[in-house]
Amino acid sequence: MERTGLTRPDEDRCAFLRWKGMYIGVEWDQTVQYSNDRAFWCQKTHICLGPDSKLVDDYECHEGRSCFQQL
Repeated sequence: MERTGLTRPDEDRCAFLRWKGMYIGVEWDQTVQYSNDRAFWCQKTHICLGPDSKLVDDYECHEGRSCFQQL
């Protein structure tokens, strides 16, 4: 499953926020160096910018944005 600490799953997060770690169905191997891949995209736009033309990531996608939908 996804590595703990990659995102903020315990806090309010947009339902449309996506990242590669969501689609990896294996346990994290601690013998493999962590790459810290921070590639996020919006499920609405399918790019790294949201519908409001602002950057998409686990900190920028918050309730203050017009396109935010709580998970």
